[in-house]
Amino acid sequence: MRQSTRLLGAVSAGAFVAMSSTPALAVGTTAGDTITNSVSVSYQVGNDPNTTQTVTDSDTFTVDRVIDVNVNLTSASPVSVSPGQVQAVLAFDVTNLSNDTVDLDLSTVLTGGTSANIENITIYQDLNGDGVLQQAEIDAGAITFLDEVAADDGTGNETLAVLVVADITTDAVNGDTFDIVLVADAHEAGAAGLGVEINANNGDANTAGVDTVLADGSGTSEEAAAGGDHSDEGSFEVAGAVVSVVKSSRIVSDPVNGTTNPKAIPGAVIEYCIAVTNASGAAPATAVAVNDDLPGDVNFTVGSGIFLGTATVDSSGTIPVATCSGGTDEEGGDATFTAGGANGSGVIAGTLADIPAATTSSVYFEVTIR
Repeated sequence: MRQSTRLLGAVSAGAFVAMSSTPALAVGTTAGDTITNSVSVSYQVGNDPNTTQTVTDSDTFTVDRVIDVNVNLTSASPVSVSPGQVQAVLAFDVTNLSNDTVDLDLSTVLTGGTSANIENITIYQDLNGDGVLQQAEIDAGAITFLDEVAADDGTGNETLAVLVVADITTDAVNGDTFDIVLVADAHEAGAAGLGVEINANNGDANTAGVDTVLADGSGTSEEAAAGGDHSDEGSFEVAGAVVSVVKSSRIVSDPVNGTTNPKAIPGAVIEYCIAVTNASGAAPATAVAVNDDLPGDVNFTVGSGIFLGTATVDSSGTIPVATCSGGTDEEGGDATFTAGGANGSGVIAGTLADIPAATTSSVYFEVTIR
């Protein structure tokens, strides 16, 4: 019997080695659980059923802890923002794929963009998971960690949505990008506040207790694989208005030649064309106000009309030339003439409607050379 027992012990040891080298056995099993496998062996002596004997043995081991964290950007990236925008949002999911409850320390890293042009980078928990910062999240307050995140059991409780929120300064310009990495780092759960950072003993000999294996991958260069942390990156891209203005003039008539080949002589009528263009791909330009302090050598004839219309700009020459057309006479409404000004000839002011990208609007009017 002692020989049979020794043989059984060898089989049990072999079975233990096989089980401990097969990760599939531990998938979904909570760290600290014990797995017991029992075996029985019956035998006879000389094929005599009256001599039937049974020996048993069992093997028990403790399931070790696998720490695996995942951060995933859920926003479309880049998120379009405008200069001066407050509380721009990047949405992320943070998932505890471990077989144990953990705290997750959260941090952000600005990896691209001018730091002076983005500020107040803050993290909030997305309470309803809609990817939008709402008053309820603001009232709950900014967070620096996720407390007691459940182990991966397939119920969905292991995934929490968070929002990275930032303000874009007015110094940001069209085309600027800001890249932000969100890092989640596994810490011990169970205590008040954020627990201590979890470290691994991957390379140490297996113990009878609960060992820790860090199995996370690497999401960005801000963290490495098997470090107990993971990250993902989102971007803001500034779509600001890019406005340019071109002012041109053309001779309408003169007292000698009329409208046939007129010259810029005293008494000649001159049309000023002010073309305001918002560049292709830019955000709409809003509250566009034109202010033109007329030179001292011309007179604006009140009542002759101030037109708000469209324009084309010819930039093929050294000096761009604008040609105004269309529109309506808005004098006394969205366009006004005010006497005085720095040169004593009065000021033309015009309020244009919002100018979308790749669009040119204009203010044009006539003056007479003194």
